[in-house]
Amino acid sequence: MRPRASAAEGTVDPCVDACLVGLAAYPKGNSPDFGYGTAGFRAKADGLDHIMYRMGLLAAIRSKALGGKAIGVMVTASHNPECDNGVKLVEPMGEMLPIEWEAKATLVANASDQSLGEVLKRLMEEVDADANIIAKVVVGRDTRKSSPHLALAVLDGAGALQPAVTRSLGLATTPQLHYVMRCLETNGGYGRPTLSGYCDKMVAAFASLTACGAAEGSDQTATTATTTPAAAESKTPKYVPELVVDCANGVGASALGPLVGRLKEAGLNINLKNTGEGALNSGCGADFVKLKQQQPANVDTSSIRGASLDGDADRLVYYYGGDGAKFKLLDGDRLALLFAHYVAQLMKEGGLSGPRLGLVQTAYANGASTAYAKSVLGEENVLCAKTGVKHCHHAALALDIGIYFEANGHGTILFSDNFVAWAVAECKKPGPGGVAAKKLMLFREVINEAVGDAISGLLAVEACLKLLDWSCEDWLARYDDLPNRQIKVAVKDRFIFETADAERRCVQPEGLQAEIDKLVAGVPLGRAFVRPSGTEDVVRVYVEAATVDETLKLGQAVVDLVFTR
Repeated sequence: MRPRASAAEGTVDPCVDACLVGLAAYPKGNSPDFGYGTAGFRAKADGLDHIMYRMGLLAAIRSKALGGKAIGVMVTASHNPECDNGVKLVEPMGEMLPIEWEAKATLVANASDQSLGEVLKRLMEEVDADANIIAKVVVGRDTRKSSPHLALAVLDGAGALQPAVTRSLGLATTPQLHYVMRCLETNGGYGRPTLSGYCDKMVAAFASLTACGAAEGSDQTATTATTTPAAAESKTPKYVPELVVDCANGVGASALGPLVGRLKEAGLNINLKNTGEGALNSGCGADFVKLKQQQPANVDTSSIRGASLDGDADRLVYYYGGDGAKFKLLDGDRLALLFAHYVAQLMKEGGLSGPRLGLVQTAYANGASTAYAKSVLGEENVLCAKTGVKHCHHAALALDIGIYFEANGHGTILFSDNFVAWAVAECKKPGPGGVAAKKLMLFREVINEAVGDAISGLLAVEACLKLLDWSCEDWLARYDDLPNRQIKVAVKDRFIFETADAERRCVQPEGLQAEIDKLVAGVPLGRAFVRPSGTEDVVRVYVEAATVDETLKLGQAVVDLVFTR
């Protein structure tokens, strides 16, 4: 392999060199164009080689533009079928790629083979990227058969823009890559920047939190004036430290497997299912359970609670009851409200009122969950953001303790610098306030703040259920979901539909929202909204009402309105 001269030597333009390497090894040819969105690029795996190479190039440029900070690249298609794959970039603190860079990613991906070098050169000038700075790129991949060679294409791309240093994590969940990025950026302040460091942090945090004792007001501590000491001591805990976890035949099994023995020592028994013996996301995984409203293959929850991860372990849902009518789902709305309930109770227990605790939902959150959230947190602390975790994440930054989860189980909790400073000070004080603040800081350690993390979320759920002494029935009983339906309507041009107010109001076509409002007004507890799909020529309709029959009627009426536009 011939050596590449650095930009400082002036003999070879690195952008031209990168273009030549791409043309030789990863040509675009006549491949269709793609668009970078919230999930990055996703498509059939056999058409992504050039995309991967070019995202390696883009990651190197982003790193150079940030003065040599490390950029992550994850090769995964998450909950998509095995035949698909995808790629997305990760910022130094574990955040998603800034929105303004999504257009740059699309531009690089779709440039012709002959123009790629010039496109890269103009981009580096636009973002003021110093070609002489050493780029740092970290790459992770999931278990898809296509992922190893696609990850290699990313590494080739990042290495083409010399000087550059690349690092492969090998098999990793998406949240693990985000964790490693934050650890690198904080020089180890967030943890050790390795997969084993992730495991160590998760286990230690879970063990410390669950050993700190039940929250005041939990079912464990709830006794009446007539309860005798002997009766209180003999009270059987509702929480049972045992569950079955569906790994979606994905990379979650590789990440969770090493934790099973250590978590058992910490008091939690986990039985892993769908660990790779079947097809990825086929009949299993968080999305299957959420959409089909049934337990996954090879999992029986008739006498035990279950949890499902998705293909790259960034989504989580719980469920119990077995098959058929007894099946009960605990989705992202329920996860968020469990965490909100626990944190609010801790703050009440300690008499703490400084930090602003709030919840961010999307329009897809069930109306009953929103009503319950407002009763726990106050109406002013329940926010609504546009669909997509990047929008929820941004909205949560306005809170001191910002909880956000989409109904599909993707989300996390953010703790502001103000909260951390406040909690550190409170921890030093004697009394209930100091104790509660310490518990809040321990809870923070279990959470992966960088991104939605199914494994971190699972441990946080188990800790909350144990410390509250709740069964799944107690968890479900906080509120009853309103019947709801999501419907896709095929349209000729989705772009004529425009929304406002976090996608809850349709402002174009003119008059459509007024007609929807009339329909909703005639239905008890009715709610409906429409929004264009970001990826296909369909309009998505959401409806809910007090009964199933009213929901179905409202849904059909709204569909008819959309279809006639």
